[in-house]
Amino acid sequence: MAEVIRMPLLSDTMTEGKIISWNKKVGDKVKADDVLAEVETDKATMEVNGYVDGILLHVGVPAGEAAKVNQIIAVIGNAGEDFKALLDNEDGSTKGKPATANTQVAKTEEAVPQAINTSSQTVSLPTGAKEIRMPLLSDTMTEGKIISWNKKIGDTVKADDVLAEVETDKATMEVVGYEEGTLLYIGVEAGQAAKINEIIAIVGKAGTDVSAYVAAEKSGANSQPAVSSSSQSTNVEQSVVATAANELSSSANGRIKASPLAKKLAADKGIDISKVSGSGDGGRIIKKDIDTYVPSSVVNPVASVGKTAAPVVTTVSGTEGYTDIPLTQMRKTIARRLGESKFAAPHFYLTMEINMDNAMTARTQLNEISPVKISFNDFIIKAVALSLRQHPAVNSSWMSAPQTPGGDFIRQNHHIHIGSAVATPDGLIVPVIRFADQKTLSQIAGEAKELYGKARDKKLQPNEFSGNTFTISNLGMMDIDEFTAIINPPDSAILAVGRIKETVVKKGEGFGVTNIMKITMSCDHRTVDGAVGAAFMQTVKKYLENPVTMLL
Repeated sequence: MAEVIRMPLLSDTMTEGKIISWNKKVGDKVKADDVLAEVETDKATMEVNGYVDGILLHVGVPAGEAAKVNQIIAVIGNAGEDFKALLDNEDGSTKGKPATANTQVAKTEEAVPQAINTSSQTVSLPTGAKEIRMPLLSDTMTEGKIISWNKKIGDTVKADDVLAEVETDKATMEVVGYEEGTLLYIGVEAGQAAKINEIIAIVGKAGTDVSAYVAAEKSGANSQPAVSSSSQSTNVEQSVVATAANELSSSANGRIKASPLAKKLAADKGIDISKVSGSGDGGRIIKKDIDTYVPSSVVNPVASVGKTAAPVVTTVSGTEGYTDIPLTQMRKTIARRLGESKFAAPHFYLTMEINMDNAMTARTQLNEISPVKISFNDFIIKAVALSLRQHPAVNSSWMSAPQTPGGDFIRQNHHIHIGSAVATPDGLIVPVIRFADQKTLSQIAGEAKELYGKARDKKLQPNEFSGNTFTISNLGMMDIDEFTAIINPPDSAILAVGRIKETVVKKGEGFGVTNIMKITMSCDHRTVDGAVGAAFMQTVKKYLENPVTMLL
């Protein structure tokens, strides 16, 4: 039975994804763990797996174009299978769109004769019902254990609802269904494990009977292989198997670890990928390695000539020009979210000077015994987290709910997750240090270092850049004295940190040098009043000027 592949929700702020490249073409054989495409989101470039075995019958979104979350991007099924009905049943929002010239449709009725199923009768999934299968959540995952279900049978499900918590071989992650309707069936109870691509739930219209389909799936009737009535189909399948065998043979013999996108870029640029050093996990070659690759060459030294060249008078002829730069998904999201924040949240600003003399002394002493180098930013994260404990009004969010009784409300968070903004070549991303108030300075330093590295390599997972309750933006390392930052939704405040600067001050009867750092907090006046924000800043100042109090 043909299966549709939809654009997944790869981050909590993602609304669409741009197809960078397809690693398979129409007619190719696809395995469940194959990477079908490279997708650029608002946070990073990520791989999309199909989780289904079969033949790629249809590509709905060509490379270079964007697809909305949950939009059909491909169809996988048996050779010769009719999939038109799946596209016809797509929501009205996708109907009426002009056909794209590059959209590929597998004309299997011309290339391969229709397969005839001579085995037992299969049972189709009722119209409107959608399967939720166990996704491949890590490259080494073979099965996932359902820790808990967040929905029960009969509950209404939205496309972005988290259906279940799944424990993999790497971590505990959330599974989103990407379908809307009523939860009709749960195939794996909490506490049990499911293999990759196994049906764990079915979502559809309320009252839909899926018992016959479930029974057929469990008995294996729906997985019976189709038998072709034509030798031509057999030849095609044999050639696909032979090609796959050749690829397996070559990959097993000196296989080069590289992402599909890196291989394509290397081929386009004429680069011998075997000479490129990989910076990814296990030496895997990624896009950044190809972009920054410089071939080694022998430079012939030029003998210097002891003659002084005569000055040359040149005339400068200027030419006006510009370059239009297409927006990345990350840049689109930055523009949208910060624009909404700046114009929706009434900002006000509080600036304070901090004496960092004691913090500088404490940092030097702590780094002599700490297993990880502690930075001043780690001190600030810890001080802010402890201050939020004492001022919970700052650790809150304005929640817009015009359709609910009572309307808008303020959500005061009981947990403290600190976001620390990191600049990347593609834009700003905010890794999150969770429960920062409960961690030591060494723990914060180690976790921050790991997250910053992942952010620059575009390897952050969704749970590592979401859920912040307060954000810090530090430009002190770039010699910025002070600045104001735009609040990062859904936070109520953001702290902008400047550099530590030596300043001459009066000390006793004379003068001396003190290390001063300026911090500025941007506050959402809907949730944080001026006096509340000022009291919070005083507490931060107390911790930073007496860092020993953070160790109690």
